[in-house]
Amino acid sequence: MASVTSTYARALAEVVIANHLDPAKTLREAQSLAALVASSKDLREVWHTPAIPAEQKRGVLDAIVSREGISRPVRNFVAVLIDHRRIQFLDQIVKQFEIELDRKLGFAEAEITSTRELSEPERRTLELQVEKLTGKRVRARYASDPSILGGAIVKVGSTIYDGSVKGQLERIREQLVEASS
Repeated sequence: MASVTSTYARALAEVVIANHLDPAKTLREAQSLAALVASSKDLREVWHTPAIPAEQKRGVLDAIVSREGISRPVRNFVAVLIDHRRIQFLDQIVKQFEIELDRKLGFAEAEITSTRELSEPERRTLELQVEKLTGKRVRARYASDPSILGGAIVKVGSTIYDGSVKGQLERIREQLVEASS
């Protein structure tokens, strides 16, 4: 499944970049369709049932596209998934598509945890520091965790930058244990 989702997500990302489409708009439309499929058992049954011809499935898709104002490239992409019997992977493909877009556009996802809610200027300052560290533009998600005592923990991909007071105290403890050994 991972290769299926990656293959289709990369293909859609390449279409967006090659045709100079609005990445944010395309992503929103794809997410909207994925959410619609996830929320409608009837739609899932129609699109997943092999007994229903692809033409009829595309007819349902066209009605949705018309009603929701979905762009032609997103419509065509979903039609390809229907035709290749991959529509059951739509939600995972859309999630992977977002990751592929970020990669192609030079964005990094950052999870930033601090002891308290950060003000907008604090967030911007922290994001700029992370951008300098990674060399990429940052899309940050924030969380609060009072147990870190102060500072922040930033996770970008599999890399963790621990600037928390709790982390610093832990490192000092480890140094003291090593020194006493």
